[in-house]
Amino acid sequence: MNNGWNLWHGCTKYSEGCANCYVYRQDSRFEKDAQTVYQTKAFYWPIEKDKKGNYKLKAGSIVPTCFTSDFLLEECDKWRDEAWQMIKERSDCTFLFITKRIVRLKKCLPEDWGNGYDNVIIGVTCENQKRADERLPLFNSLPIKHKIIICEPLLEEIDLTNHLNSSIEEVIVGGESGENARLCDFAWVMKLRQNCIEKNIPFTFKQTGARFIKDGKLYLIKRQFQHSQAKKANINTTKS
Repeated sequence: MNNGWNLWHGCTKYSEGCANCYVYRQDSRFEKDAQTVYQTKAFYWPIEKDKKGNYKLKAGSIVPTCFTSDFLLEECDKWRDEAWQMIKERSDCTFLFITKRIVRLKKCLPEDWGNGYDNVIIGVTCENQKRADERLPLFNSLPIKHKIIICEPLLEEIDLTNHLNSSIEEVIVGGESGENARLCDFAWVMKLRQNCIEKNIPFTFKQTGARFIKDGKLYLIKRQFQHSQAKKANINTTKS
C-alpha cells in the first residue's frame, strides 16, 4: 500500500465521529481552514507517466483514496466524473475510499458502474450504533464489488449482527487519536470481533486510540504506540 491519492482536500463535519477530525487538527497547525475544499496538485497522479511513457504508479498498487476529505462530498461533484475515468483507466490498481456519506453514492456513480468496478473498495464509517443502523442497510443494498465497514473512531458499543453478510469483506475497528480523544473500551472492540467471528468475516483491530479502557482501567497511549499496541492484542481474524 502506498501513501495514497488525496485528489481533493477539505471537508465539512458530518456526524459524531467528525468532532475531533484529524484533518482539522493537521490544518489548524498551518492556520488553514479545513472546511475549504479544493482540488489538489495530485489530482492526475494515477495517470502520470515517466519519460518512457510508463505510469509512475505501479500496476498492482493499492491506493488509499481521498483520506483528507470524503470522496462523495457534494462540493466535489464537479471533479468526480474525471476521477472515475482515471480509476477506470488504472484498472490494474485497486482504489480504496471510505465515506460517511454513503447516502450520496447512487447519484455519484459513473454511468458504466453496473454492479461495481472490480478495482474499487468502498468502506463505510460507523462510529456508533445510530450511524451503523442508518448507513449499513443502504450500504448492503448498493451494487459494490468490495465492501468493508470501518468502526473508527469507535465511540460506544456497537452490535453489527443484523448488518453483516457475505458481501462484507472486512470490519476494521479503532479508537480515536488526538488530545481531545474520546474513550474507547476494549470490551466494545471484542463485541465487534465476536460479531465478525459469528458471521465468518475478517476482523482487524487497527488502533487503540489515545484514551483506551481495558478491564476498567484507563490507559493514555501516545500516538506512536496506538497501532502497535492494537497489534499486540493479537485479536485480528481472517476468513475461515
